[in-house]
Amino acid sequence: MVVRHSVRCFSSKMNLGPVISELNKEMESIFGHTSPSSIDNRSDRDNQEPDHLPKSAISHGSADASDPHLTHVDSRGEARMVDVSVKEDSKRVAKASCKVLLGQHVFGLVMANRISKGDVLNVAKIAGINGAKQTGYLIPMCHNIGLTHIAVDLSLNNKDHSVDVVGEAATTGKTGVEMEALTAVSIAGLTVYDMCKAASKDIEITDIRLDMKTGGKTGFWSRNQ
Repeated sequence: MVVRHSVRCFSSKMNLGPVISELNKEMESIFGHTSPSSIDNRSDRDNQEPDHLPKSAISHGSADASDPHLTHVDSRGEARMVDVSVKEDSKRVAKASCKVLLGQHVFGLVMANRISKGDVLNVAKIAGINGAKQTGYLIPMCHNIGLTHIAVDLSLNNKDHSVDVVGEAATTGKTGVEMEALTAVSIAGLTVYDMCKAASKDIEITDIRLDMKTGGKTGFWSRNQ
């Protein structure tokens, strides 16, 4: 008894266009549409950028402020630290702020300096300055920056029983100090919470934001402009 097997043989010299078209028609008859992974599309797709990321997230080379892509993401969608060696040094300043909502009872204790851990505003001020210095260690893709100036100011706001925190950082270098200013006010706000948490767990840290920056390719930016 002889069994005949139906075998399709392909040669590299053959014109595969009609065969591929036939296979795609068979897939369409089975699945109702042509598979996006059709054979005739594969070679073109292999040479394209990863399609799981938006084009705005694909970054090549060093950072360019005129191109609004995500500079901390490479062409494979992986995190990276941006190479700023080609950028020019410039004076850079950033200001940030946040608010710590204490509630009326805790606000009165802070105002009267009756918090058991000590002087809330002064301790938080020092913590904010130290936090700015540690930004490169806390935020993975931040560069270590030689800061030339750090200021953190805290004031009591009677209107909403809060502490208003303002931070400023400055440097002369190749990258900005926005993260240092933001870290300063965040750490100061967290320190206020730590100093007062024995009196209340209902304290809120809100409105952490960048307010202004200068320097670099983008120059001056202000939230109020």
